[in-house]
Amino acid sequence: MLDHQAIITAYQRIKHKVHQTPVVESTLLNQWLGHRLLFKAECLQKTGAFKFRGATNVLAKLSENNELPQQIVANSSGNHAQAIAYAAATFNIPASIFTIASVSKVKAAATEAYGARLHKFASRTDADQAVQEAAQQHGTLWIPPFNHPDVIAGQGTACYEALQQINAQVDAVFAPCGGGGLLSGTLLAAKGIDDRIQVIGAEPLNANDAACSLRSGKIETLPGPPDTLSDGAATPAVGSHTFPILQHCDDFYEIAESQIAYWTQWLQHLLKLHVEPTSAMTMQAVMNWLRKGRFSNPQTCLVILSGGNIDQAKMAQVWQEDYLARLPGSAEQQSR
Repeated sequence: MLDHQAIITAYQRIKHKVHQTPVVESTLLNQWLGHRLLFKAECLQKTGAFKFRGATNVLAKLSENNELPQQIVANSSGNHAQAIAYAAATFNIPASIFTIASVSKVKAAATEAYGARLHKFASRTDADQAVQEAAQQHGTLWIPPFNHPDVIAGQGTACYEALQQINAQVDAVFAPCGGGGLLSGTLLAAKGIDDRIQVIGAEPLNANDAACSLRSGKIETLPGPPDTLSDGAATPAVGSHTFPILQHCDDFYEIAESQIAYWTQWLQHLLKLHVEPTSAMTMQAVMNWLRKGRFSNPQTCLVILSGGNIDQAKMAQVWQEDYLARLPGSAEQQSR
């Protein structure tokens, strides 16, 4: 059973294999909003995203038990692909990645540079079917991007590490949700330290399978490929391992594309970090939660910045409209 102890065990296992990424904040943003916002910069993690934690935890655990496979296969839209490629190379294991043809070019190039073979398919469904077939080969291990207990435990170490770094009471933790690995791991990490900490998720309105699943009480699947800036949260459905944990989230928000672009621009500007839209999206969930709460006292919020891998084409989409004229927390920003 996945629990807080699984997060601690994963952290002890991988802490010398991953970067201890910094927790940063913007004094200006704090002043504008009247609350303290802390950002766990997983965009500075090896391979540029939190995904490296989960991939490393799976392989490090197998290595401890002398059970490393002969080869690894994985399906991914980009960040998991890079993480698997890098982690597999660290353990001297060949890796093959199955992905969609529209995968981010920068993520695809990095995956191949780390030494993995990349197989592209017309749709995510085709890629998922191909990886299942490849996984049947003798000596092959399939490491899914989120629906695996050791992957979830590894992803949860980002929040666990951040809460050790912060010398203050944290009121709420926010994380993006694609397949739910990061958010479910974050929930286990935070609630295990202090069950008063609220854990809130965010996903694109255009890819809202998790929100639909939470409303219906069963796993819902997107009808087709979603049109969203947040390619890291474009998974068709959450997993059987992640969904029962996600059901314990304190709140969950669906974020419009304009809001995703808005916060991608502003967080890059304020934090001076190269964050991708999936990371920045979560900031709108913070805003929605703060407005909903009408708190009498300033809140301290931790935001998991999940990654920083964004190519020129996606950046051009983000900057189709200049949002920096609308200050965070202003009446103009809140009205849109």
